[in-house]
Amino acid sequence: MSTPIDTDAEREKLESTLLVDTVRITRPTGTPQLDAATGLLGPVPADMVYEGRGAVLSGHGQVTAQHVLGREWLDDTVSWYRLLTPVSAPVPARYDRVEVVAAAGEHAATGDRVWQVLDPSEASTVEIVRVTRLDEVTPP
Repeated sequence: MSTPIDTDAEREKLESTLLVDTVRITRPTGTPQLDAATGLLGPVPADMVYEGRGAVLSGHGQVTAQHVLGREWLDDTVSWYRLLTPVSAPVPARYDRVEVVAAAGEHAATGDRVWQVLDPSEASTVEIVRVTRLDEVTPP
């Protein structure tokens, strides 16, 4: 017989141990404008969807999460990256952009690294954290 999971306790544990970075999710709202002086495209206009606690994990980061929680809770995926945000955060939409704007660790993925949401957040009967599949955007 399996032991029931205390979802509130697991959610608190996960948020305090893994969601230690600040992530920003923006939603493109238009097309970039051409700068006639430089011939380069400007930034893509976007609205802020969320800025707050979160984490971007690679497939290797999932292994770390398993060690912290003491059990496997993320399946393998064809997507190499996943965004973790609190369940209270808004659900990202396909093509939203994600970046880590402040990181707790010195080796975290910040700076020019940007990811794009592949699909809306995964859903399940029991949610401990919001999980969204990402793909890294190649810088221009």
